[in-house]
Amino acid sequence: MHSLTELQHWLRTGLVIPASPLALTANRKLDERRQRALWRYYSAAGSGGIAVGVHTTQFAIRNPEVGLYTPLLTLAAEELERLNASRSTPLFRIAGVCGETKQAVNEAEIASALGYHAALLSLGAMKHALEQELLEHCKRVSESIPLIGFYLQPAVGGRALSANFWRGFMEIERVAAIKIAPFNRYQTLDVVRAYHESGRRDIVLYTGNDDAIVSDLVTPLRFGAGEYVWIEGGLLGHWSVWNQVAVQLLARCRASRKSPALLPQLLAQSVEVTDSNAAFFDAANAFKGCIAGLHEVLRRQGLLEGIWCLDEKEGLSPGQKEEIDRVYAAYPHLNDDAFIAENRDSWLSG
Repeated sequence: MHSLTELQHWLRTGLVIPASPLALTANRKLDERRQRALWRYYSAAGSGGIAVGVHTTQFAIRNPEVGLYTPLLTLAAEELERLNASRSTPLFRIAGVCGETKQAVNEAEIASALGYHAALLSLGAMKHALEQELLEHCKRVSESIPLIGFYLQPAVGGRALSANFWRGFMEIERVAAIKIAPFNRYQTLDVVRAYHESGRRDIVLYTGNDDAIVSDLVTPLRFGAGEYVWIEGGLLGHWSVWNQVAVQLLARCRASRKSPALLPQLLAQSVEVTDSNAAFFDAANAFKGCIAGLHEVLRRQGLLEGIWCLDEKEGLSPGQKEEIDRVYAAYPHLNDDAFIAENRDSWLSG
């Protein structure tokens, strides 16, 4: 069991944490072989952790007729422990936790019992609760497992949260980090301003803004005469694909703090990454195809058999496949197809 301080120090080193997709068969059942292969890919590519049971994994895993939340977290805990045997540093394990308080506490207890280090706490199920009620909810869940706060964009199930909420959230003792993912610069700055005003410097900031990954990682953040703070790493659905390049990108972003000469190239690449994300996440259609788009990239790379989602109505939007074709052709240096092709058979056979 790691202390909260140890978890915060670990996160502050700057980790690439992909939000894990769900590997399904054609009849929409868990494809255990390909699911394990995905996690092996992330570990081999250099990721520092993996998040399971989050938005990219599909919230519907919790539906009674699906019943995959506990089995999936159990499978991941087993596989990540096996992967740790061949790593110099273990993988940081994050479990998605959501729902109203009874459900969220139950999920937090399951994750804690399985050895997860922290919970990424989604508040999307409590859209009509007052912010003070949300804070009481968060405190209750934190009694079971350390928290990573989650500002999820409203377009995919989140809700707007004020700077006052985030100041209150940062008063909760067992908060390890915050994933800032509103896809909105004003709301992103609300979290950072609350961070400055809170005085908490043990909490670690991570980007979840898949539309502004590089910008978040290379920008020193300050309000007034306070000290600069940094977003240290990323917990991203976008990083569930082209993951090896994401690891290299984060290293360069962090290096730019001491080597400003890296910034022009990084800012140019920021546009390329965001353009790619627009295709994968289906920004043109209000993100309706965001999960299927990631599945499509992994299908092309041979890691997934198809793009099936738990909801039969979820799939690629009209024109999305062509957009993915376009960014593949425009930015060949951003994909890691060759790395996957070289190792895929071993990941699938183990």
